[in-house]
Amino acid sequence: MQSKDSIKTLRDIHLSPSFSLSYKDPLHIVKGQGAYLYDANGNQYLDAVNNIQHVGHCHPKVVEAAISQYQKLNTNTRYLDETMVNYAQALTQKLPGGLDVCFFTNSGSESNDLALRLARHFTSSKETIVLDGAYHGHLISLIEISPYKYNGPGGQGAPDYVHAVPMPDPFRGKYRGADAGPEYAQEVKIILGKIQNSGKQVSAFIAESIMGCGGQLIPPAGFFSDAFQLVRDAGGLCIADEVQIGFGRMGDHYWGFETQGVTPDIVTLGKSMGNGHPLSAVVTTREIADRFNNGMEYFNSVGGNPVSCAVGQAVLTVIEEEKLQHNALEVGDTLKSLLTELKQKHAIIGDVRGNGLFLGIELVKDRKTLEPAAAEADHIVNEMKGKGILLSTDGPDHNVIKVKPPMVFSRENALSLVETLDTILSFPDSDLEY
Repeated sequence: MQSKDSIKTLRDIHLSPSFSLSYKDPLHIVKGQGAYLYDANGNQYLDAVNNIQHVGHCHPKVVEAAISQYQKLNTNTRYLDETMVNYAQALTQKLPGGLDVCFFTNSGSESNDLALRLARHFTSSKETIVLDGAYHGHLISLIEISPYKYNGPGGQGAPDYVHAVPMPDPFRGKYRGADAGPEYAQEVKIILGKIQNSGKQVSAFIAESIMGCGGQLIPPAGFFSDAFQLVRDAGGLCIADEVQIGFGRMGDHYWGFETQGVTPDIVTLGKSMGNGHPLSAVVTTREIADRFNNGMEYFNSVGGNPVSCAVGQAVLTVIEEEKLQHNALEVGDTLKSLLTELKQKHAIIGDVRGNGLFLGIELVKDRKTLEPAAAEADHIVNEMKGKGILLSTDGPDHNVIKVKPPMVFSRENALSLVETLDTILSFPDSDLEY
């Protein structure tokens, strides 16, 4: 086994410096199982942040599905293949009626790019409405619609066809409180008016139902239902980016958009869909899919290949057989309740929010000013790593500790996380004040 230092040296020589690593002292991970990762020295880490391994690291049924199908066939997608159509049927059965046509891709970025193509073709327009602070992928088309990137380091601002709505943050945003949904929807109405007054047509409103890079942010009630109606009335399409939050993670619902009481025109999927295997999809209506069929074929060499679809089917099966959506509900509710109790004890915790196993802990220096505690958040995450629990930070100010573990995360895991966090907040070993 190569040493940590030799791997770092090879990274420096052969990989771009823009490839980021987690933690001040990066980990050399060599094994994963369930909700745990193991480093080269045999140390065990509770993984509380890796939502890609949705049903747990190296789940045996997912591994077996990949091996078994690989031993039989893996080829491009120009042939009739039962794994693809059966998986498409199983996947669409999990979605509301009318969302029944699949396009398979290899990543969430690919899916969001294709969703934009579908919307732009359907509406003959590029005018796109996004949420401030949003991130939708690493392709050029997605950097252009992701304020998290185009307003961040190295960003070049938004193109003139991209219009950002203030991030619908009821805790620290432009409008605050649980009843702020209509006020944020009014911002969508204002943008639609500007698009129409310029003689243009809106193409799409794209949003995560719960914002990830926005800081595990739950928009206030009524925002999405009002916004979707406004966009549709103006002739645009509504795209739900479920790449981070779908497949039962919400606990009480299978999809994030269901928690908002809306049904999108296009849904994008990825990450957890393949439990780490490169698999993603766009699901839309027959009308939108048929309109897209204009003579220019959609071809993706390996998007939806037999191995990928076998893996995807295995993930769906495991979610059902192991009742992981119910687990997300029960464990998520327990964890959120415990974190809310911790908030009463430690003033640095300004807000605890989320659904199921997708939670955010927003840290502030002062509960009156709500000044973000970014340095403190980074310190805590690294301290937690030192005690064997993996977390990360997010949000526009990088002051939100995100909790989005594999769905096999247990009540015991939740208790361990909260107890460890309490210890670190109670006995800080640095000059940072909690």
